[in-house]
Amino acid sequence: MAVVPERLRHTDSVNTGGIILSGGQSTRMGTSKALLPFGDETMLQRVVRLLSTVVRPIVVVAAAGQSLPDLPADVIVTRDEQQGRGPLEGLRAGLKALPETIESAYVTSCDVPLLVPAFVERMIALMGDHEIAVMEIDGFPHPLSAIYRRNVLPHVESLLAADRLRPVFL
Repeated sequence: MAVVPERLRHTDSVNTGGIILSGGQSTRMGTSKALLPFGDETMLQRVVRLLSTVVRPIVVVAAAGQSLPDLPADVIVTRDEQQGRGPLEGLRAGLKALPETIESAYVTSCDVPLLVPAFVERMIALMGDHEIAVMEIDGFPHPLSAIYRRNVLPHVESLLAADRLRPVFL
């Protein structure tokens, strides 16, 4: 019998998964952030490991044809439906890939190797009955450090159809 950490028991009760966006073009970096080494892991492997201590399942959203490091077998990998549409496209792909039993997801990018699981837990707790819970610092929202309910998917698709590609429009 597997022992489930207290954190995971708590967050499983609210049916929260995780979405990690890894399909960025990394034009300034010159190489995929998902494959950058961080200690004994890549950035993506580390974020998957950290986030999976708090929520499950984990969905990794990659660009079409993007190489990914080895990931645990239970990680769901999906691809952007359309290229060059930014994180909003990744959010759409991630929400669509979640099992129907999952009602919300913590969304992050793959380049946050110092992600703190307790922060994710706190964001889940703060969500309450809201559709979205977004971290805000000095008046600036951070939509890639947020919780989204599945039912925002039609709004995401409407924004994409209108070429309003910034997640902050949600």
